[in-house]
Order: sequence, then C-alpha cells, then structure tokens
Amino acid sequence: MNKNNSIKVSIITATYNSSKTIKDTLHSIQSQNFPSIEHIIVDGVSQDNTIELIKSSDFKGQIHIEKDNGIYDAMNKGIGLANGEIIGILNSDDFYADETIIEKVVSIFNETGCDAVYGDLLYVSALDTSKVIRHWMSGDYKRDNFLKGWMPPHPTFFVKKELYEKHGLFNLSLWGAADYELMLRFLFKYQCSLVYLPQIMVHMRAGGQSNLSIFNRIRANMEDRKAWKINNIKPKWYTLSLKPLRKLNQFFIKS
Repeated sequence: MNKNNSIKVSIITATYNSSKTIKDTLHSIQSQNFPSIEHIIVDGVSQDNTIELIKSSDFKGQIHIEKDNGIYDAMNKGIGLANGEIIGILNSDDFYADETIIEKVVSIFNETGCDAVYGDLLYVSALDTSKVIRHWMSGDYKRDNFLKGWMPPHPTFFVKKELYEKHGLFNLSLWGAADYELMLRFLFKYQCSLVYLPQIMVHMRAGGQSNLSIFNRIRANMEDRKAWKINNIKPKWYTLSLKPLRKLNQFFIKS
C-alpha cells in the first residue's frame, strides 16, 4: 500500500453567504487526486443559496450549520470535527492551484516527518480569477524570519491535528490576526517544524478585511502586536513595521 494512502487529510471551509464563490472551492477539492480527503464545511446559517449549491454538487463531506462568532470560531469548530491526521483550511473564496496539491503535501509530511507544510499563494481578482494581483512567494523557512515581519500564507498552511490538540486553537479575542497568532505560537514560540513546498498552492480572491481601509490596516497592526504579547514573546523594534511592507514586493513578482 502507498504510505500516502494510509493518511487522511481534513479540509475545513467556513462559509457564510458564499454562493458566488463556493463552486470553485468545492471543485478544487473534489478534483484532488489524493484519495483520502475529508471535507468539512462549517456554515454560519447562510441566507443565500450556499447550502443548496453545496448539496447539489458532488459533495460527500460534513456540513455543520449553526451561528458562529466569526470565521475563526467556524474554523475552530471544523478542527473539532476533523478526523484527519493532517488539517488544512481553505476559505470559501479560495481554491487550490491544481489537482496534485494535497498529494504533494502528504508526501512532504511522510518524507520529512515535519509538523506543518506551507507554500506560495496567488491573490487573484475577485471578478476575474485569471488576473493575478499579488504573488506571495513565501521562500524557505527560518524561525527568525518572524522577527523580520515574515509569515506563511495561512491558506497554504497544513498542520498535524496533534498540534492543535497540544498547542490550542485560534484565539477568538483577535479580530483579524488569529491566523498570524496561531502560526506565531506554533512555529516561533513552540518551534514546531515546518517545510516549504516551493510552488503556488492556492489562489485567493483579493479583498481581505484587514486591507479594506487604513483604519483596518492600523487595527490589524495593533492585533499583530497583541499576538506577540499574549504569547509572552517580544518582537524586534522593526518587526511589525516590516510585516505590511513585505506585501509591497508581492505586487512586482512575476508569476
């Protein structure tokens, strides 16, 4: 038996009024050539036809429908429902770059024995997903990269379930930086091992809430500071200034 085939991967998708984009997300997961994928959808009681679209597709996973306290609460619920040894999170407006992504991720876990895997990401236009807005080329991981404002793209971040059980879930006290805090906690504070898959793994529609206005950007920066503080670790004086500046170069990288 192929060693990869003995592993189950759980993919969690939080939805709320996601009818315009959920088909792409579903198709990208259903098209994966890896045989053992558990797709868990956590819906915050959508008011559009999101659930109908999911049920009319070739969806064979779990659907959990109830009100939540935001996307990170929905992700935590999904993690609690997951049966896979490896967990990935794919938002309802994102999709995998090709059908080999999960297979390659599992191969890296098996070959290296690492705790987590990440890769590159493309921000694409919400209106035309063939149009690239930003290329987030992550590069190789070094722990001290966090001190230079680095973080991996969360939609490409696959983690062993045991890490969530050992080190905790998303911190719901954070508005938009709970993914940053979780990765900072896992990778910098607890020094979990991480391996880079050097390819585009996910296409993400542009328009994240932390980038919608100057106010939101300031609020996000304050939450980044809180992420370090609640973990009782100190950034360098330049760390949180470099974090948003790193995004600028992404607009000039050719795909």
